[in-house]
Amino acid sequence: MLFVCLGNICRSPLAEALFMKHVHQRGLEDKYSADSCGTSGWHIGEPPDARSVANARQNGLEYTHRARQIKKDDFNEFDLIIPMDASNRAHLEAQAPEKSAAIRLMRDFDPGHEGSDVPDPYFGGEDGFQEVYDILDRATANLLDKLEKDEI
Repeated sequence: MLFVCLGNICRSPLAEALFMKHVHQRGLEDKYSADSCGTSGWHIGEPPDARSVANARQNGLEYTHRARQIKKDDFNEFDLIIPMDASNRAHLEAQAPEKSAAIRLMRDFDPGHEGSDVPDPYFGGEDGFQEVYDILDRATANLLDKLEKDEI
């Protein structure tokens, strides 16, 4: 599983951490792994946004990450690439080789919100980070449900 957003400091590293939280809670660590990256190179090597980390901590989740940009090999190393929004999906589809991982929007796994974007909280306030946390927690749990039922 590769989660992708623009800068890889807010949404995608949080999605990675939440997906792995659900994997761990279900004892499925031997079956699933995840990573995250960005379509841009703006924040390469930087840790996640401090506001996102603080919000996750308030919700009982600790995580670390260093931002990286998508690379060609990612399209073949992962079975599923999950961008946070339509803009990043278009960017990925334009870069993807003819045979590559499936690309599906994150909110395609958020019942009732299929095809919608995960909002970018970067320029907003604290409530935006909680909204994104709630969306990603719900969507990553549903993603794992679908994987376990072979519905993807």
